Amino acid sequence: MRLMQLLAAVATLLSTLSINAAQPQPGTDARGLPTLAPLVNEVTPAVVNISVVTRSPMENNPLFRDPFFRRFFGVPDNPKQREQAAGSGVIVDAARGYVLTNHHVVKDAERAIVTLKDRRQFSARLIGADPGTDIALLQIQAPNLSALKIGDSDNLQVGDYVIAIGNPFGIGQTVTSGIVSALGRSGLSVEGYEDFIQTDASINPGNSGGALVNLRGELIGINTAIIGPAGGNVGIGFAVPANMARAVMTQLIRHGEVRRGRLGIEMGDLNPEAAKKLGVTSLEGAAIGGVQKGSPADKAGLREGDVVTHLNNRPIRSAAELRARLGLTPVGEEVELRLTRGGAQQAVRVQIAAPQAAEGGDGQAVAQLPGVRVVEIQRGSPLFQQLQGGGLVVSAVEPNSPAFAAGFRAGDIIYAVNRRRTQTLAELQNSLRGAERYAVSLLRGDFNLTIVVR
Repeated sequence: MRLMQLLAAVATLLSTLSINAAQPQPGTDARGLPTLAPLVNEVTPAVVNISVVTRSPMENNPLFRDPFFRRFFGVPDNPKQREQAAGSGVIVDAARGYVLTNHHVVKDAERAIVTLKDRRQFSARLIGADPGTDIALLQIQAPNLSALKIGDSDNLQVGDYVIAIGNPFGIGQTVTSGIVSALGRSGLSVEGYEDFIQTDASINPGNSGGALVNLRGELIGINTAIIGPAGGNVGIGFAVPANMARAVMTQLIRHGEVRRGRLGIEMGDLNPEAAKKLGVTSLEGAAIGGVQKGSPADKAGLREGDVVTHLNNRPIRSAAELRARLGLTPVGEEVELRLTRGGAQQAVRVQIAAPQAAEGGDGQAVAQLPGVRVVEIQRGSPLFQQLQGGGLVVSAVEPNSPAFAAGFRAGDIIYAVNRRRTQTLAELQNSLRGAERYAVSLLRGDFNLTIVVR
């Protein structure tokens, strides 16, 4: 009964809209019943299954790489690899074979295999991945592909109807329906470049990387996370907005990674008391809590107490949203911030700068973080003053190294391990020595991150 009411509401809603006849849309079947079948038939060929080949636990364990240990316990010299169904993906460019998915779907994969709806299979090449937004881009060489048009996720409203498509539990392609439950959700991941769409369309393990589609057949989100007991659906699922995924894809194609710049501000959300003090009537926006001396924000005239309400004419609801959008702005690009200062509105243009460079040459290796080289921050330098003490700058990270896979990038500033302040190489090594799991706190551009290493 609930499904029939939903479909009837959909049909009534669409009858009031002017939709291009060439676009897929819901309709009625031969019996006159409302149905989503025409829309589903049009969009599902662009949603794929992604399975990955990973090393077996024996290959990852150093004991099993010891020939004596293998002979003593009868372990074969060449442990076999295993294939695991990992998730879903969305073809967004048929000509070039680009497939959007989640970073966590392809993380640590030695090989990724894409299976189309028509059961054709192709090996995929990883173009790049961004742990901060949980977006990755694969490429396949295949003829006769179907692709989804990327829609404008900024036009979404709470209450809009959506369908989610993916491969839950590896059982095969599945379609579920629901509405947009909320917008601008954050606080789910480590790095926190988040501006999630929340939906009650059923999303389960294996749906990760699949499509969230509006009733025009446009991709408006990449399904990425669920909240529920044992990872099951309880009506709370999240998707990365299509506009964010498109911005990440552009940088991955150009650079193989997302290169985040620096504005030089500290920001936070508004509460009623802060809003009254700052002379604003709305709790939406991002309040600037500090401006780094000599930073682009400082040069542009931004001040502590300014409340940013728009970025490039797009409304800003929270500090997390501003952080996420600035985090996808390429270095060198100029942005316009609309802000409230003392109750008055004004616009400020500011150019995103590259992260501050480290002093001291190529740096030194860190045994516990294979692939990372670091440089100690010199006393008296601007970075030393900014951190109110020392720290270490990651001067280089080897591509495909364990440290790169964990999320470390050149330019990161390490200042703590397991919440203990770390200012020198010796302190860093001592903090990492003997630990099976540790949390490394760092500054990347304007933002504080924590990377957990096991």
